[in-house]
Amino acid sequence: MSSGIPPTVAGHAGEASPGPHPDVQQNLQRLDRLANLGLFSAGIAHEIKNGLVAINTFCQLSAEKAESREMAALVQRELNRIDGLVTQMLRLAAPRSAMLAPVNVHELLDATLGLLEYQMRDRAITLRRDYRAAPPTVQADESRLQQAFMNLVLNAVEAMGQGGELTAATELREGNLRISIRDTGAGIPPENFGHLFETFFTTKKHGTGLGLAISRRMVEEHRGAIEVQSHADQGSTFCIVLPVA
Repeated sequence: MSSGIPPTVAGHAGEASPGPHPDVQQNLQRLDRLANLGLFSAGIAHEIKNGLVAINTFCQLSAEKAESREMAALVQRELNRIDGLVTQMLRLAAPRSAMLAPVNVHELLDATLGLLEYQMRDRAITLRRDYRAAPPTVQADESRLQQAFMNLVLNAVEAMGQGGELTAATELREGNLRISIRDTGAGIPPENFGHLFETFFTTKKHGTGLGLAISRRMVEEHRGAIEVQSHADQGSTFCIVLPVA
């Protein structure tokens, strides 16, 4: 009695389908490693670019003031962070595990905002802080959490162009610490929502499409999440939600 399965599909009974040729498999693995290395290198380069913001700001302020101890300390901190990133890149190693320790989120937010305060003043952007979380402490890797903050604040500044208001807010809700970065820019088109955190997706003329992807990865390493709300001509709010230890 016929099985009803065409011979060209059924093949020989009990015979397993041949797997990929060994050379093909090796090439696929090599391409995968190269793709991961390229993505890793692009991510490191993106963070180096962010770190250079402080150095550029310091140079601009130095032309206006003979001395700025506060900005000099911020620049030194960013230089140390850049050195760590470049060392990691040169070693071509997998990213190190997150080093968790108590982090005061308000202090870290202030340090991040301080790096970009000059750019905000230059663009006539008003900075507002609405810190309500008490205590504002989470178990986190300070350097990685700052990377996430920096990317979100930079995006907010660029979304507004000239003028507007940037609000950094915190609150405790349902056992989580919520850190919000809100801008008054043009908002995010609905068709872009599903692509916001995709690697290399960008609507900016000179964007890399890495900032939000990196931020989400950093937050997920802390068992957290990023939420987004946006309305046309009313701006956007990116909220990092972190569990409180």
